[in-house]
Amino acid sequence: MGATRIIAVIFRVWSGTLARHWVRDIIGRMLSSPPARGGRGREFTTIFATFAVYLFFVMPLEAVWVVAQSQTLESTHPPSARSQLRLTKLYDTPKPLPAGKAGELIRSEAADEYYLSADFSAFRILYHSRSAKGQDVAASGVVLVPAGTPPAGGWPVIAWAHGFTGAARQCAPSLLRNLQYGPFLSMYLNLGYAVVAADYTGLGTDSRSAVLDVQSDASDVIYAISAAHAIVPQLAAKWVAMGPSFGGNVAIGVAEMEGEIHDPNYLGSIAISAVADWNDVYENPKGKSSRMIEFLAYSVKTVYPDFNLRDMLAEKALPAYQQIDESCGSVDYGATFAGEMLKENWKKNEFVQKFLSRNMLGQKPAFGPLLVISGDSNPEGLPAMTGRTIAQMCKQGDRVQIDNLSEPQSGMVMGDSVRDQMAWIESRFAGRPAASNCP
Repeated sequence: MGATRIIAVIFRVWSGTLARHWVRDIIGRMLSSPPARGGRGREFTTIFATFAVYLFFVMPLEAVWVVAQSQTLESTHPPSARSQLRLTKLYDTPKPLPAGKAGELIRSEAADEYYLSADFSAFRILYHSRSAKGQDVAASGVVLVPAGTPPAGGWPVIAWAHGFTGAARQCAPSLLRNLQYGPFLSMYLNLGYAVVAADYTGLGTDSRSAVLDVQSDASDVIYAISAAHAIVPQLAAKWVAMGPSFGGNVAIGVAEMEGEIHDPNYLGSIAISAVADWNDVYENPKGKSSRMIEFLAYSVKTVYPDFNLRDMLAEKALPAYQQIDESCGSVDYGATFAGEMLKENWKKNEFVQKFLSRNMLGQKPAFGPLLVISGDSNPEGLPAMTGRTIAQMCKQGDRVQIDNLSEPQSGMVMGDSVRDQMAWIESRFAGRPAASNCP
């Protein structure tokens, strides 16, 4: 029986307060000693880190699907009724939307429906953000605050950039009982970090989602910080951003946007698993699922309303496209059908080119250090960050620490890198210089 199988079995039978205290102690001991690099020490560290994270998953078993679904664009099954929360009035965007500064809080509500293995308070927020065109839009999210007395200066903040979920309102992570990544968010809370998790505009709120547009989503992550402080004054000013899978792209996008904003309280970003260049992702669409093509077209149309879908999609692709914002699942006709969905020379369309260009990472200097944690492959079908992109980021002077792990699954990369994540975050809040291993 492999280590992952053992962990899964133990996870199913062991839960409760005793387990949580044991996990907290294990993580604390791991973080207090230097990382093991290779050999049996590394092996033990990996097992305990993964074991610790999985034991935090004290919640209904169907919630396991939510984490799995977030790691793949291939899943077509919607969340179960028990894992899905209902939309409340908080998510309804005022019409017309009153003018407000980016980051200004519109409304908030306390929330007690989340299944996390931590003692915490939760507040959903609706706040002003900015669209790809700089227009005022409403975005939603959730603020998670550890129980107890905050440290001097307030709770240090992790701005969480979530992975891909879909384009429909109900795909917002704040509408899932475990917030899509329950075990990891629980761990951060138990270690004394507050979490500010943006949904991205159009997920939760009743406006059109930009889905795969990194700049739009990064804006929502950044402006959620100000809104969170308005409802929870016990938050510290300092913050880091991090995200898994597609959220890793968004976390890098936050760093590049901060290159223009220069917020002195922003300390850096972590990208976990499969930070990718969309040009690389769609280089060979025949090897991609129809669903990936649909979401690209939807994203281009959101950012550039004048884009004519028929310049990219064939007629037989339109029925599936029209269902894309109706549920978190989507019709998938298989990878062999993807090529049939597209018009010839679709990538030469001016709006497609503009979209791919604006989402190319490494074009703007990052403000603050970066930790990039990547596995050998990623279930979304996205390549790991290309050497070209890393080289460009390093060439322009970005401080990048690259941690390559030999894990085939995004979820395992997250678990195996727990120790490195927390050591890096601790160093940022402690004000220590960030390492870089740029080639």
